[in-house]
Amino acid sequence: MNGKHCISKKYLAMAMLGLTAYPSYANKVVKNSEKSTKPNVLFIAVDDLKPILGCYGNKLVKTPNIDWLAKRGTVFLQNYCQQAVSGPTRASLMTGMRPDYTGVWDLKTLMRDVNPDILSLPQYFISQGYSTQGIGKIYDSRCVDKDLDGPSWSVPYYKNSDKYFPAKTGKPESGYQLPETKALFKKYRTEGQSKGLKGTELTDYISKFIKPSVECADVPDNAYNDGANALYARDIIIQLSKSDKPFFFAVGFLKPHLPFVAPKKYWDMYNREEMPLAAFREQAKNGPVIAYHTAAELYAYSDIPLISSFSDQKAGLDLPLDKQKELIHGYYAATSYTDAQICILLDALDSLGVLENTIIVLWGDHGWHLGDHNLWCKHTNFEQATHAPLIISAPWIKPSKTDSPTEFIDIFPTLCDLAGVIIPAHLDGKSLVPVMKDPKVNVKEFSVSQYPRPANKIETGRLGWSNGEYMGYSIRTGQYRYTIWIKDSFRSNKSYSKELVVATELYDYLKDPDETVNVADDKEYAAVAKDMNEKMISFLENQKISLQKRSK
Repeated sequence: MNGKHCISKKYLAMAMLGLTAYPSYANKVVKNSEKSTKPNVLFIAVDDLKPILGCYGNKLVKTPNIDWLAKRGTVFLQNYCQQAVSGPTRASLMTGMRPDYTGVWDLKTLMRDVNPDILSLPQYFISQGYSTQGIGKIYDSRCVDKDLDGPSWSVPYYKNSDKYFPAKTGKPESGYQLPETKALFKKYRTEGQSKGLKGTELTDYISKFIKPSVECADVPDNAYNDGANALYARDIIIQLSKSDKPFFFAVGFLKPHLPFVAPKKYWDMYNREEMPLAAFREQAKNGPVIAYHTAAELYAYSDIPLISSFSDQKAGLDLPLDKQKELIHGYYAATSYTDAQICILLDALDSLGVLENTIIVLWGDHGWHLGDHNLWCKHTNFEQATHAPLIISAPWIKPSKTDSPTEFIDIFPTLCDLAGVIIPAHLDGKSLVPVMKDPKVNVKEFSVSQYPRPANKIETGRLGWSNGEYMGYSIRTGQYRYTIWIKDSFRSNKSYSKELVVATELYDYLKDPDETVNVADDKEYAAVAKDMNEKMISFLENQKISLQKRSK
């Protein structure tokens, strides 16, 4: 298989004929070789994956395997993350709780330091008779213990294994495989060590000289970590399929996270000149500067010029057009690369005969700015950062697409509902099974995202604005996004006061899908702004009550 589009011939033929592959015994759970009546769960996480997928309407990207999965499941077209940075949003997704409960708003807080007894999704599934195992990036390692949240897993978390990398290339060096790049990494590491540098000081020293934002290498898929882990995961699935217990198996892929590295064949799928530049590459009219950042994450790469222009008048990161196209090309190539690795997992389930008794969840932890608003990376409350893909396939539920508002905190209760286990009462999310059965149903009125900012206007490091004196709360309905920025280190466990609000945003996606104008103070939108503000205040008040009850 090794990175080829390996969807089983039976299902590929059905897809080519325009048929949908789902069983006729809807709403029933089949037996897994008579061993268990509980369905298995394959839980697939993709880092920095925004919804530029074929199943989300993108006609340029090549994601045949994710699109095949979408034809078997429910595609949640209006799904949003809790906070557009990895650690916080993953902590929320894995616990079904919003960031103001988990206390994780950055990339350095350990989730169980704040909440030692917090219940994770896989931890709960252990109590329901499941074997829970994981490989790759599920939690952000900076926000959990060295065991990648030990309580979540039945067996120790799987790490990279040398045997899955090609003998010819060996393991990548800091994620790279080009020989000249690997040689330079070794050179500057030795040089830095001779200066007595260690840890992050050594890493930062090396990065000044060599850390490209992209790499196109003519190597096999498993020369990179995701390809090797996909082969490892396939073998784990084989072992899990032999067990008497149902399994919850979490597989996390790193790409398309920076750096955009992928084998050459995935770069060759696209023409650099056809790469789509963002339609709107300026700060929104009337947009508050606090809503923006300077792409410090991208600055970590040695080929990104320090030409940021961040002031009261202008925000973002000015990049030459050819560099923008290269980055976008890299993002698309890395996305297609990961799509091929997902295929290996789907094919394993099918070949083992457990596909029809396996719930499959695929999610990208948040979106990613590809030059819109002159922004790169995530770290905002804008659409391109908060809008994230979510696909859930339960073979006994008819496939569909839905515009119902959903959030990542809904995954925990949804999987409980699908698996036929009791949904813990404390969760912030709601089961999406009613939506899966009827895509016109709404289980909530809006989705909520949030993002903290520091007191100063200049971005200070790559910790997800961890010293956030200001918090931006954003609610997204079908047509509008309303965001308020609140000072004095406000969190929703405190009492809200309008005097604390330093900026307000309102965008109309029906008339202005690119968020070009903030209409929060536009007289034409006065009624809308009032209604959205009332929704926001109600949400914050309900959150305060809920958080105070839980703290007792």
